[in-house]
Amino acid sequence: MKLNEIRDNDGAHRSRTRVGRGIGSGKGKTGGRGYKGQKSRSGVSLLGFEGGQMPLYRRLPKRGFNNHFRKQYAELNIGRLQQAIDDKKVDAKKPLTQEILVEAGVVRKSQDGLRLFAKGELKAKVTIQVAGASKAAVEAVEKAGGKVEISAPAPEAAEAPEAAKAEKPKAEAKKAKEETTEE
Repeated sequence: MKLNEIRDNDGAHRSRTRVGRGIGSGKGKTGGRGYKGQKSRSGVSLLGFEGGQMPLYRRLPKRGFNNHFRKQYAELNIGRLQQAIDDKKVDAKKPLTQEILVEAGVVRKSQDGLRLFAKGELKAKVTIQVAGASKAAVEAVEKAGGKVEISAPAPEAAEAPEAAKAEKPKAEAKKAKEETTEE
C-alpha cells in the first residue's frame, strides 16, 4: 500500500443529493420541499420556533457579558519553557521574546502579548520579556538566576498622569471664566 492509494471504504461516504435538477432526477421542480408554505420558500428561519409558545431562549434570563475589547494573551508555563530549552529549541543565553518563542514553536500564536505562569519547574538561567507574569513565575525565574522583564505598563499607572495633565488646563480655564463673569 502506498500513501497515494489510501482511500475510504466503498459506501463510507454517500454523495450529496443534488436537488432542483429537472423532473427526471426525482428531486426536481419543488426540490423535496413540497408545495407552498413558509418552509418551501427561501430565507426561512424557524429555529427556536415552538408553535407560538414562548421559546426557550426567551424564557431563560440573560446572563453574563462578553467584552469585545478585551486583550487575549498567549500563555506560557515555566515547565514548557524548560522543556524547550532542554530540547534546544531556544537558546537560554539570549533574551527570550514572544517572537522568538513563536518562531521556535513554544507558543502557538502571537496574540496581544505573552503571560508567564508558574506551572512546572525551571532550572535554566533565562531573561524573558513578557506582557505579564504571575508572582510565583517571577519568583521561580529569579530563583533559577534569571530575570523577567514585563514590557506592558499597568493601565491605571500609565493613564493617571495624562488624565491629570488634561484636567489641569480645563480647571484653569474654568477659574478664569468665573473671574471674568464676576467683574
